[in-house]
Amino acid sequence: MTHSSTDRPDRPSGAATGGAVVPVLAFAGIVVAVMQTLLVPVIKDLPVLLDTSPGNATWVLTSTLLSGAVATPIMGRLGDLYGKRRMLLFSLAVMVLGALISGFTSALVPMIVGRTLQGFAMGAIPLGIGLMRDMLPRERLGSAMALMSSSIGVGGGLALPAAALVAQHADWHALYFGSAALGVLCIVLTLVAVPESPMRAKGTFDVAGALGLSVGLVLLLLPITKGSDWGWTAGRTLGLFAAALLVLLLWGLMELRLKAPLVDLRTTARREVLLTNLVSVMVGVAFYAVSLVLPQLLQLPKSTGYGLGQSMVVAGLCVAPLGLTMMLTAPVYARLSARFGPKVTLILGMLVIAVGYGAGLGLMSAPWQTVLTSVVLGAGIGLAYSSLPALIVGAVPASETGAANGLNTLARSIGTSTSSAVIGMVLANSATHTDGVALPTMHGFRVSFLIATGAVLLGMVLALFLPGRRPATAPVLLADSEEDAALRRARELLGGGFRGRVLDAAGLPVPRARVTLIDRHGRRAGATLTGADGSYALAVPAEGPYVLAAGAAGHGPHASRATHAGDDRAVDLDLALPLPGEDRSLPGEDRSLPGETVTA
Repeated sequence: MTHSSTDRPDRPSGAATGGAVVPVLAFAGIVVAVMQTLLVPVIKDLPVLLDTSPGNATWVLTSTLLSGAVATPIMGRLGDLYGKRRMLLFSLAVMVLGALISGFTSALVPMIVGRTLQGFAMGAIPLGIGLMRDMLPRERLGSAMALMSSSIGVGGGLALPAAALVAQHADWHALYFGSAALGVLCIVLTLVAVPESPMRAKGTFDVAGALGLSVGLVLLLLPITKGSDWGWTAGRTLGLFAAALLVLLLWGLMELRLKAPLVDLRTTARREVLLTNLVSVMVGVAFYAVSLVLPQLLQLPKSTGYGLGQSMVVAGLCVAPLGLTMMLTAPVYARLSARFGPKVTLILGMLVIAVGYGAGLGLMSAPWQTVLTSVVLGAGIGLAYSSLPALIVGAVPASETGAANGLNTLARSIGTSTSSAVIGMVLANSATHTDGVALPTMHGFRVSFLIATGAVLLGMVLALFLPGRRPATAPVLLADSEEDAALRRARELLGGGFRGRVLDAAGLPVPRARVTLIDRHGRRAGATLTGADGSYALAVPAEGPYVLAAGAAGHGPHASRATHAGDDRAVDLDLALPLPGEDRSLPGEDRSLPGETVTA
């Protein structure tokens, strides 16, 4: 393979990549996450409000969960292929349409249709993470992705008191009209402040793969969410699980045969990606447990002997610190991750979660104690959720960021769905019946906390097997912690990347010369020092155009543009250093990318 000069896609500049992108994308993530908990305050009233049976009413919640799970990996892949901003706007528009449909009806079927469309917007979160990776400078990327990842919990936590306040003082349809207004605001802000990413994946959209994954996920999540109602040993439940296993197995075999699959299963099966997704399931289980337990405990009457007798609004306010603390941990995560790496930060977050649930077992006798539990758990979940996209982004090529983060978001959704089913079953089986009404017991609440603790401890064990950061003495100096895993992955490819020698003006090798690799966004993607024979080798994190800049004491600087296809073949490129004061860049080329000055 030979190198060639390639025009670099223009990087958004100025205000486009300024302070507006991160808050706008994070706000969009919070708004779409609100859809998951929007109806929690009125769950018990849905059968009456929709004039249907309790079993049918649960489909209003289940439909949102299923569509969100299906949408996240599919929208991520579409964003990689056709533009992440474009797919983000489409997701928000579908959410607005769904909210309006639900807002204008009190019939079951149209309500389910509207809620299904609202759940479709969950794909906005991996799309936002992908946009951040493509556009932001490395010094802002860690905290930005942390905030976007945490928006799932922030939206869910803040939605509880807000939705309770609206439901208590206004018609419940106002919840949907408010959501539609927030969705329109997100669309306007995205159009104004968020530019489109120039990154595109090669290939076409795998329609058959999308259908197969959708069917498999529905068959899997449906018995998980409805198992408590149908019975876990019922023929319908077991049959759906068996069908899900068969469909997903056939889907996987098909994906492995395709050149451009919906999900690159070979990448997904890599240790860092697979373990991160499994840990995400465990964190999802732990996150949802507190959302199920504390609001019920707070609203149970004091006459039970353990209920705290608070109103719907007060219960929501007591749990709200969970989301607020998750939001505030984003900058803390960025500092910890920069110093210790996302693996350590993930383990620390799960340790904090375990402490929070352990302490929460004895902190259930007063509202202030539930607030304290929410704060501790919010800090731990915030650190854990913030670490996940950094681990995924660092382990996959840039062209697969959207799809990979979509799959990771799906893993969290599977965790929350499993948590809802298991804890719902625990609370139902341990309930007491008073005047024909089933009331959760303190024993059920504590068992639920123990389940969450066990899940997060299992996640910690899995996280211990994630690859650690490269030691500081390694010969290749990396740009930042988020790119460590990506460069390690590329090095494992046989010869992939750039290699060659650095020579002086007389054609002699230059030892200890510094070679820096700069990507299309002006970010340093790697650096190394030449050996005694002037040789160097640099892996590439993704396909695309790069600048290789070389410099050494007593020599002038040199830079060359080159393109790599992102495969396992190496591009041979020798770099000749001129005499001091001369410029040895290729004719017609600048020595630097826009926004980045290359120095020796």
